[in-house]
Amino acid sequence: MGVEFLCYHRDRAGSLALRQELLEEHWAYMDRYEAELIARGPTFDGGRLSGSLHIVDLPDPAAVRAFAFNEPGYQAGAYRDVLVRRWRNLLGRTMWDFPGGRAGGDRYLVLGFGSGPAADLTVPPERDELIAYGPLLSDDGTAWLGTALLVRASDPDSARALLTRERYADIEVHAWEFGGRR
Repeated sequence: MGVEFLCYHRDRAGSLALRQELLEEHWAYMDRYEAELIARGPTFDGGRLSGSLHIVDLPDPAAVRAFAFNEPGYQAGAYRDVLVRRWRNLLGRTMWDFPGGRAGGDRYLVLGFGSGPAADLTVPPERDELIAYGPLLSDDGTAWLGTALLVRASDPDSARALLTRERYADIEVHAWEFGGRR
């Protein structure tokens, strides 16, 4: 077992055709990491594809950067930026172990960005609706930088409410779907 990381590739405006053209190449690349993936899937904002999320267990920061920046869409210029953060899997499971399965209900990626004393380190009572949950950390794991979660929720506000709003400088919520071929 290595170290868990969250990688969020944010789409560059106008890159949908390029993303679609590279879909099979992207999947083939991710298939090489099947055993290391904790969660994966596309995000949407306003119904439009907006990014690609991968939570992965790799040996170290260098390995995760290679994973993130060698991804075919990144290499082709489909993404405007990539967020790479160490992450800790507080649920101890993968998205494929989520009791709610792949279908049914709306799902969201919630990214809370903060600093200082850690917040939301205890899994919320809505555990059965959580697909993934854990803190965002510095590369060495010593500094808390926020919290990231995947959740099935009735709406974006309900998903956002799982975090203690006043502890974060910013909270992003994106519609999310299970990804991959599984």
